[in-house]
Amino acid sequence: MAKVKEISPARLAAFNILQQVETGAFSSVLLAAEEPHLQPTDRALCHELVLGVLRWQGYLDKIIEHFSKRSIASLDPAVRIALQLGLYQLRFLTRIPASAAVNESVSLVRVARLTSATAFVNALLRRAVREAEYDPAAAVSDPLEKIAVQTSHPRWLIERWATAFGVAEAEAFAQANNVMPPTAFRVVGTKANESKVLAKLSVAGATLQSSDVAQGAWRVSGSTSVLRELSTAGEIYLQDEASQLVAQVVDAKPGERVLDLCAAPGGKTTQIADLSGDRALIVAGDISATRMNTILTTMRLHELKSIKPTLLDATEQLSFAPRSFDKVLVDAPCSGTGTLRRNPEIRWRLSPADIPTLAEQQKRILRRAVEMVKPGGHLIYSTCSVEHDENEQVIQDVLAGDARFRPLNTIRTWPHREGSDGFFIAVFKLGSL
Repeated sequence: MAKVKEISPARLAAFNILQQVETGAFSSVLLAAEEPHLQPTDRALCHELVLGVLRWQGYLDKIIEHFSKRSIASLDPAVRIALQLGLYQLRFLTRIPASAAVNESVSLVRVARLTSATAFVNALLRRAVREAEYDPAAAVSDPLEKIAVQTSHPRWLIERWATAFGVAEAEAFAQANNVMPPTAFRVVGTKANESKVLAKLSVAGATLQSSDVAQGAWRVSGSTSVLRELSTAGEIYLQDEASQLVAQVVDAKPGERVLDLCAAPGGKTTQIADLSGDRALIVAGDISATRMNTILTTMRLHELKSIKPTLLDATEQLSFAPRSFDKVLVDAPCSGTGTLRRNPEIRWRLSPADIPTLAEQQKRILRRAVEMVKPGGHLIYSTCSVEHDENEQVIQDVLAGDARFRPLNTIRTWPHREGSDGFFIAVFKLGSL
């Protein structure tokens, strides 16, 4: 059996992470946990390999099936992952020598104690080197199937988006889901802090761009070590621009009572408090005690005192007095189809049945939220999903015929348009009862 040290740390870490993702873990959590154990260059390659393989999994699997003449389901998961890693490097990372991609994938199979599969992996990858021009989408005649293969998405998602938004829009969206998203952050605290933070990043060689999506948001490239230091110190919070936009839409004023019904992990909650100058009461509700601990940690790090964490099930009767909040935010649990750039495994885990199930949960939460808004107050509904069923249809089913709630604004963001995550935000004002 090959020794672990013979394999580059980045490839070994990526291999281990992908095996855990296979059993239900999330790549973002695993990559963050692995970062302290890797040198910067290995850390960057590990991220590239994990996210690249997850994004292009369907495309890579088609190549594997073509060259092996076997169904992808018949392969041992470790063998399949080793092949995916090798093929991803051969097809998408042109600076990596083919020999390194092939040989280390073979070594990964040995590390997994599947020595009998080494000849198979070696032969398939070497054939992939010889037949580098093979395109699994070339012979596909059906337009939607072709898009599905070319962009590495399940066909049912492409069909769904084509029906909802048109074929061209569906294709543009799917293509954008395979692009590495920009790193975005917000500065915690005052404008003086912002000047100091931006100066630190500039001195460290970072490239900064103010956001066109959310006021006060920044895109940044380079100086990842400084970014990490600033985040650990509580001076910045890494958060997508569209996600930051939600708290700005809530726009909590000093003295207002705000209910955030699905608060964890707390990015929007803590931003709402920060934007109010820590002078609005923010009741942060969530069903998960573990995820609530994340909010508590961020509160302490950002020195926020106006947030009141509360464990609750937002689908059930709430313990608060009806009509007692100026602002109620439902950032609903959703399919996350607007975040496939950051969480590529979602596209392979979702099934067509998941979306109506989520929509029913979203309706239950929104009905509870409606009861909490005081006259003259605002109801804000948001998701990081692009699905009509989870957005417009949920609002229609809950608020249709309720003339008391007047729509004020609806916002959609898209990866292929704004370059941010795909978000839906709708704002309503409750009139007199």
